[in-house]
Amino acid sequence: MKRSEINKLQREAKRFLEKNNFHLPAWAYFRMKDWKKLKGDYKEIKKYKLGWDVTDFGGGDFPRLGLVIFTLRNGDPRGKGKPYCEKALVMVENQMMPIHFHWRKMEDIINRGGGNLVVELWNSTGSDHLAKTRVTVMVDGMVKKVRAGGKVRLMPGESVCLPARLYHRFYAEKGTGSVLIGEVSSVNDDEKDNRFLKPVARFPEVEEDEEILYPLCSEIP
Repeated sequence: MKRSEINKLQREAKRFLEKNNFHLPAWAYFRMKDWKKLKGDYKEIKKYKLGWDVTDFGGGDFPRLGLVIFTLRNGDPRGKGKPYCEKALVMVENQMMPIHFHWRKMEDIINRGGGNLVVELWNSTGSDHLAKTRVTVMVDGMVKKVRAGGKVRLMPGESVCLPARLYHRFYAEKGTGSVLIGEVSSVNDDEKDNRFLKPVARFPEVEEDEEILYPLCSEIP
């Protein structure tokens, strides 16, 4: 991805979050020079990869396959510190993410505002392929059963709980607008806990064609 595209997406995400009255911590908008001058201790931000994460999953077509993520809090995958994670995600209309599951993480995916969010679901087989069996999940405390690849549509305010090893992907439903997604989960580990059905680049290479606006979580000095 080009840095100019990442900067543009961060600006758009900032406006969308503000429109939905969702506020990020002050350091979300620190520039690189601000981080370098900072005298306080921010080891937790750096260590647990809090902050901006913009990805097209290596596909080069962000409007179709991509996501803007801001990790607000997270813990240590080894079990030290916080046992939970929280993220805010911005997904534009008709955009989706790849089919995947998490080996350990359980998560609630929440429609915090905007359009409708559609979540597609599959059980996994013992060999980590897509199963053909019916899927049972909890939608805001209510049991929901769908066929393999079936859809759960989340209106603003609604959520679904996704246990470990449950394949899923979600997208912003066409015609309803961009979606502000909340994720509340056990500790997040993007290095080792993602299983994508088809290989993708979770963290794309960045082509530096202009100055960094807000450093990504991997770029905080």
